[in-house]
Amino acid sequence: MAATPAVEALGLVKHYGAVRALDGVDLSVEEGTVLGLLGPNGAGKTTLVRIIATLLVPDAGTARVAGHDVRSEARAVRAAIGLAGQFAAVDALLSGRENLVLVGRLYGLSARQAALRAESLLERLGLADAADRLVRGYSGGMRRRLDLGASLVGRPSVLILDEPTTGLDPRTRIELWEIVEGLVRDGTTVLLTTQYLEEADRLAGRIVLIDNGLTIAEGTPDELKERLGADVIDARLRHVDQGEIALAALASLATLSPPGGPAPTWHAEGRRLRIPSAGGAATLLETLRALDAAGIEIEDISLHRPSLEDVFLTLTGRGAGDA
Repeated sequence: MAATPAVEALGLVKHYGAVRALDGVDLSVEEGTVLGLLGPNGAGKTTLVRIIATLLVPDAGTARVAGHDVRSEARAVRAAIGLAGQFAAVDALLSGRENLVLVGRLYGLSARQAALRAESLLERLGLADAADRLVRGYSGGMRRRLDLGASLVGRPSVLILDEPTTGLDPRTRIELWEIVEGLVRDGTTVLLTTQYLEEADRLAGRIVLIDNGLTIAEGTPDELKERLGADVIDARLRHVDQGEIALAALASLATLSPPGGPAPTWHAEGRRLRIPSAGGAATLLETLRALDAAGIEIEDISLHRPSLEDVFLTLTGRGAGDA
């Protein structure tokens, strides 16, 4: 018998007036794993997270967390989850220790239990030396780690991270990744939304890609990359008005991708032409000849293995941060 998913959503629908933010989204997260929820801005990610966290009620469909229904058992769901969002929700006028003790007391812990839990988390998050300093003197990365600590005070079985590393420098982002990886090794289930595709590639065992309120792709990072074929040619054009001309010039090339595979795509915001390739270097040469013959000016061009960014751009036609 299959284990019950830690998080499960079936046919979730949510309207905001005439806008259909979610249009029947399904989701399943196995215990002790990380599911990456990706999509452009406005795709429905935050709405989905808020429903799972019991902050919104769906118009249709069901969702369960740790076996509890988000509508009828909202209190039990809240007891099972921790939530850390894009912006650190900590009190700048309290110390790091006082913030965590306060959260512990709100969870119903005794003063001693809250103090012990705070001490343990401050040590784990590398904040022990700054524990008694006011948070208003913390760096952005320290505040984000403290916010993560606040979401862990209740020892949740499911941790929801909604773009947790937004605005952090690369070093701090990597430090947070390592903390999340440690939590997962200890059995925590993580639902992660992120605009950083390398973050999803590193942390997520499975990825769900949504756009316009619909699930458009699902699988492991490697499975999604394989959908694009063996290689990707990435060209940056000098002139934005030559994008459609370039697509027309490449339409007859036979080695672009397998029959029925993804076609070349043009992304005007970065003047980028992405070309799935079944022929490797041979396709690169053919592409250069075809574009040159059409009078297309190229700033740079490269051939590489598919990345999650290639998957994202090919399937959505937009970048991860585009509205």
